[in-house]
Amino acid sequence: MRVYVPLTLPGLAEAYKAGEVGAGPLTAYAVTPGLREWYVSDDIEELEYAALSRAALASLRLLAADPDAARRRVVVAVDVPDGTATDDPDRGLDPDALGEVRIAGAVALARAAAVHVDADDAEADVTAAAGAVEAAAGGDDDAQFVVDGAEDHELLWFATQEIPNLVNPV
Repeated sequence: MRVYVPLTLPGLAEAYKAGEVGAGPLTAYAVTPGLREWYVSDDIEELEYAALSRAALASLRLLAADPDAARRRVVVAVDVPDGTATDDPDRGLDPDALGEVRIAGAVALARAAAVHVDADDAEADVTAAAGAVEAAAGGDDDAQFVVDGAEDHELLWFATQEIPNLVNPV
């Protein structure tokens, strides 16, 4: 099963140094029954993109909590054994929990398939969105417009071999 783990660049640097993502339990995003029902799609690529987008929003929340982190959303795509990631069926259709799964323990970074990171040109919009994400979650339409500005930027795809360059730029 592919899961999408939201991080920041400092979080990715920690994962690279430790060789694993988090100590668990981890919150990640995946194609869950609730996500399938919400998006009413059978296209797995579309559903995985939706899960990736949910993780990117969670990364934005991590950025809001860490003002010193570089203003770039980070999502690590990780393949975990089936049954490792579990969703809460009681929250499956809750819009705030769509695609959310829990992983009990740390996940080896070696299981990562790819890393998705914002380009440099997204920094201004991501900075503004990190400042507005909580107000948007509270229903503020103007703040949601700001968050949507960050979501307009596509995350770039990086091979796992490129992680050292992402966390230690030249």
